[in-house]
Amino acid sequence: MEPREARKPAGPWTVVMAGASGLIGGALAGSLEADGHRVVRLVRREPQGPGEVRWAPASGRLDPAALDGCDAVVNLAGAGVGDRRWTEAYKREIRDSRVLGTTALAGAVAAAGRPPEVFLNGSAIGYYGETGDRPVDESAPPGRGFLPELSVEWEAAAAPARDAGVRTVLARTGLVVARQGGAWGRLFPLFRAGLGGRLGDGRQYWSFVALRDEVAALRHLLFSPGLEGPFNVTAPSPATNREVTAAMARVLRRPAVFAVPAPVLRAVLGGMSQDVLGSARVLPARLLDSGFAFSCPDVESAVRSALRD
Repeated sequence: MEPREARKPAGPWTVVMAGASGLIGGALAGSLEADGHRVVRLVRREPQGPGEVRWAPASGRLDPAALDGCDAVVNLAGAGVGDRRWTEAYKREIRDSRVLGTTALAGAVAAAGRPPEVFLNGSAIGYYGETGDRPVDESAPPGRGFLPELSVEWEAAAAPARDAGVRTVLARTGLVVARQGGAWGRLFPLFRAGLGGRLGDGRQYWSFVALRDEVAALRHLLFSPGLEGPFNVTAPSPATNREVTAAMARVLRRPAVFAVPAPVLRAVLGGMSQDVLGSARVLPARLLDSGFAFSCPDVESAVRSALRD
């Protein structure tokens, strides 16, 4: 079904959000509320006020009436990929937290009496898998392995909303540069202590995005009626791990002489090591084509932004 013609809300939007307590969700919710929009948070506990609605993503329970009349639904929920070692049990948790939650939300969006204008669903550049030094954009096929297979299933779970005619956006986010949370949240204390250094041979590409650009890009995707489908939310200049290490050392004015060999990382992190040793050179072609401008296009400006925010 073709997306319905977008209506333009006369005033502030009402945005129903899953994952509002996370790094990206919290920043996006705060930004929207600062501009007068209303954010209704989906929670798995008993709601503590009118700004919260209970849902049970694991069992697919979300009353479609909770979405009636809202302008947008945003799904940024999911267990942290880098939070724990990738045991088989935790891989199932990573998968279920994304696929089952998206299934519940997309189904409720499709069944709502007055569906939203847009369903923005989180995804990840893990979709592309290992790309080496080959740049890829949204036209590239998925890679192979746990993260690409997860990303394909995760995005497919959003199909009911799209099939119901709701503009559906898939935001494939890279490594978010922030002082707290995510991969960079672990890097900053190490570099401040003078313990930073390259990981593996340092030639692997990291496709990053400053937190402020992540929030701005998600808002751009929300409020631009013609935008739908997958968008890479990554800075236009992916950096190698060596370049990241050098930028962190310059900005924080600390030495970066240590290096962690790849076998050690694999032994300590298990399957999760591919997230830091793998190379993904991902470009935000569709985002740039849509007119979005990055405030932090390179890794050094992203690191400096994280220290200011």
